[in-house]
Amino acid sequence: MVAQFKGVMQSPVTPLKADFSPDLATFERLLDFHVRTGATAISWPHHKGESLNLSIAERKQFAEVAVKAVAGRIPVTVHVSALAVEDSLELARHAESIGADGILAITPYVWNPGTEAIYDYFVRLCTSISIPVLSYNSPSYLAGVEISGDLMARLIERLPNFVGVKEASFNSEKFAEIARVALSMRPDFALVTGVEFLLPSMPLGGVGSYSAAGSICPNLVTQLYEACRAGNWPLARELQYKVTRLWHLFRDQYPSSLKGGMVMMGRPVGPTRAPLPTATRAREDYIREQLGLLGILDTEPHGW
Repeated sequence: MVAQFKGVMQSPVTPLKADFSPDLATFERLLDFHVRTGATAISWPHHKGESLNLSIAERKQFAEVAVKAVAGRIPVTVHVSALAVEDSLELARHAESIGADGILAITPYVWNPGTEAIYDYFVRLCTSISIPVLSYNSPSYLAGVEISGDLMARLIERLPNFVGVKEASFNSEKFAEIARVALSMRPDFALVTGVEFLLPSMPLGGVGSYSAAGSICPNLVTQLYEACRAGNWPLARELQYKVTRLWHLFRDQYPSSLKGGMVMMGRPVGPTRAPLPTATRAREDYIREQLGLLGILDTEPHGW
């Protein structure tokens, strides 16, 4: 159940038309691009996919396109987190009904629930479906709310379809503690880093990443993963430093800068919905300059 969630998995942005309506045709092209350039799985919509800017109906529509367009070539998971728990449950059941290979879920937004409330939430979610569930630990989005090692142990013991975690705290101490607990209980538990920080995570038991930079430079992120897997640490350090510089570039005005970078690579995906800004021409020019300095423009695919 869990072996399919490893490697450099892509979490695509959400293409929109000039009037901010869904651009499903471009989404299909983007999914096919990710599959052809080495993605080991697709997971949509993470925050870079503007999940909180989409209606529940739109999220279902895009999820259906994802499953149909990928067509079993690689696994597809659906991020079901929403402001209302009932909406998350509805999205989870919908994901299972359309043939998704799993779901991803963050702790409830906005509120500051205690440990028991988080435990009850994941039990309710996981027992409402039979497909695999990965939790999403991102305290920066949730005012410090996170899944501790002890809570992870309780969830693994209770839930057979609780198979992995996207650990996005950017804290190696937290990652190590979750790894220690999870892997001692379930050796094939999928420990996935939130973005491209593979070098700090894989020696601790990490199995891959949900990539942001893969929309721009799929070759680079795959090379980083392969270097870490081979234990080629000098090369891995060199590649990690480059990818980290890219992450800092895209994290500024995220995910607008990511969409702006895709324009530079010949893969335009439209604007970003308010209240997030769309990358300005000046921002795109700066991104082009930085991609050139990093050698990305000369070493990565252009166009679809």
